[in-house]
Amino acid sequence: MSTSRRHLISTMLAAPLAGVAQTFSNPGATVGFKADNGPVRTECGVGALMPWADALWAVTYNSHMKGTGYGLGLFRIDEKLNSERVHVHNGTHANRLIHRESNQCFIGPYAIDAGGNWKHIPELDNHRLTSTFRHLSDPANRVYHMTMEGLLLEMDVKDLKPRVLFDLVKDMKIAKRPHFKGGYTAQGRIAVANNGFYAYGENGAGLFEYDGKAWNKLSGKPHMDVMARQDMGQVLFATGWDEASVLFWALVDGKWQRYRLPKATHAMSQAWQTEWMRIREVETEHFLMDIQGMFYELQPLPFEGRIWGVKPICQHLRIIPDYCAFRGLFTVGGNQTTPNNDNNAVVGQPQSGVWFGKTDDLWNWGKPAGWGGPWWKAAVRKGEVSDPFLLTGFERKMLHISTDKAAVFDVEIDFMGSGEWHKYEQIKVPVEGYAKHIFPDAFSAHWIRLTPQSDCTATAAFFFV
Repeated sequence: MSTSRRHLISTMLAAPLAGVAQTFSNPGATVGFKADNGPVRTECGVGALMPWADALWAVTYNSHMKGTGYGLGLFRIDEKLNSERVHVHNGTHANRLIHRESNQCFIGPYAIDAGGNWKHIPELDNHRLTSTFRHLSDPANRVYHMTMEGLLLEMDVKDLKPRVLFDLVKDMKIAKRPHFKGGYTAQGRIAVANNGFYAYGENGAGLFEYDGKAWNKLSGKPHMDVMARQDMGQVLFATGWDEASVLFWALVDGKWQRYRLPKATHAMSQAWQTEWMRIREVETEHFLMDIQGMFYELQPLPFEGRIWGVKPICQHLRIIPDYCAFRGLFTVGGNQTTPNNDNNAVVGQPQSGVWFGKTDDLWNWGKPAGWGGPWWKAAVRKGEVSDPFLLTGFERKMLHISTDKAAVFDVEIDFMGSGEWHKYEQIKVPVEGYAKHIFPDAFSAHWIRLTPQSDCTATAAFFFV
């Protein structure tokens, strides 16, 4: 970007409103970060972003633990998009939380007060912090930290001394390598997500909840993020995926509802490829959700006990560890191509960027498209309906079904998203084991589901373009 153009951006960002509504045209402004060129070349992903204390704060992360990369740390970006690294931690962190009672921002291994004064918490350096969230029994004085290795820490917000409460790898008997991500507190429980998925057929990931008394395993599939508001019903959303499609769960009035969404790419399925696919509020009381290469609009509260307003916006290939709003801009962190311990021999110094635009710019990214369905080589039972699958927001739609024997499936649609189902079609799969259905152009409904009329092994996949 030219000096004159950056000066224009800075001037527009810093200009007072003077009682007149102003607009900000998208210049595609960016701020770049780098890690050291050695002795170990690693990643420089932007793990977390947080507007706080008259600045945008960011933490960068390396590919593993402290000591596997150098030059990572805490950055402060001012309203003119000037950035400075204020501290080096050389770790892997992607957590962030505003703790309202103490008026502190927790991001990475740091606590930042309302005046922008930060404190380093060295006891957290040797943990890979993936989420920080409110405490169940003492939210005014303590917070939780989740680590990638499955440790749930508790920390006093005054003395900043963490202690281990649970080792979920042991408590939940996770046999495979853990890769814990999101954590959140709502409706009298916490939920934490583990996306430790490295090959099809594994069962070492999961979604877990804790009510203050006992842990409950909700799913053994890889899950990524959990998010809720502290008001408006505290609907708790959870994202994940399996072989068949994206998993989308919502906790409404204490009960989990399960839905499915298409995947826009297979390039984000393995645990290492997923950093970090968030659910964020970037416009007041409106959520954006990023999962498996697709952005969605998301309504943060339910109507008539159901989730309405799930709509695809765009597909993309960018690795987006975090995104937020800053000075009226849609701010997108990245994890651009880096050496990653020289496993990529044609990439040099670790680096990444933060991109600044408008929320509505997302509609100019890739047209929504994808694939997926309720079943992948699954043993389905007569009369058991599938999870609802998203059908709205795509131009052309097709359904493929394969089975191990002749079978019949009833197809129902919920065109309003209110849980009212109507029969749409009946699809008969011949003994050869394959059938397809092409939906009419412009046909749409919010959700669709399938019901087998006999036991069989089935794969059902929708393709949207």
